[in-house]
Amino acid sequence: MNRTTLLDLLAEVQRGTITTEQATAQLANLPFEDLGYAKIDHHRSLRTGLPEVIYAAGKTPAQTAEIFSRMAATGVAVLATRATSETFEAVHTLTPEATYHPIARAITHGSALTTQGKIAVLSAGTSDLPVAEEAAVTAELFGVRVTRITDVGVAGVHRLLAHRDTLSNADAIIVCAGMEGALPSVVGGLVGVPVIAVPTSVGYGASFAGAAALLGMLNSCSPNVTVVNIDNGFGAAYTATLIAHAAHR
Repeated sequence: MNRTTLLDLLAEVQRGTITTEQATAQLANLPFEDLGYAKIDHHRSLRTGLPEVIYAAGKTPAQTAEIFSRMAATGVAVLATRATSETFEAVHTLTPEATYHPIARAITHGSALTTQGKIAVLSAGTSDLPVAEEAAVTAELFGVRVTRITDVGVAGVHRLLAHRDTLSNADAIIVCAGMEGALPSVVGGLVGVPVIAVPTSVGYGASFAGAAALLGMLNSCSPNVTVVNIDNGFGAAYTATLIAHAAHR
């Protein structure tokens, strides 16, 4: 349940189209629903404006499917990250309207009721696309217009400069890069908006599975660059969504 669906429910009670007992039944699972193996935080969207998200890795397909189904029944936009095709098959059985995004490894259902703000999601190389797509799918589901800009790493910086107008018009920019992780600093020097850097685990041995990119981004000389954890496209998108919504509230 989110703010809009709660207001709709209260309006129905006021109009007399449903009874207070029926409304109470719909509210019975607030603030959370206990499934034994998980406690679904149905109250989160009322507190933060965005619903709880399912991290599918480590959960069985059946567990993810049940959680997904219970959340979808409340009318909120539902997202499961790090989901396999096997997990999607289980989810689809209980929630046929769900959609699988194989590059992002994400399952979605529904969407935000309104769209506020715009962000750009950049990937330094094609190998960074899974993380970038996780970010893009997340932001779109939560009501942000997303422009994807792919394969614009610093080895060919002229490719990035061709997108300066798009970058300047964004409320926030997400930059996904592996190897030495230099791209966020370059982007940060071109724009006057927050840049959220996402180090990816792309690179040869000395990249240490993204640790080199992470340290490089943390040491960025561009003061508008902030950094999330390695491969955390979801976390970057969540923060970028809040920035974009706030800019247009």
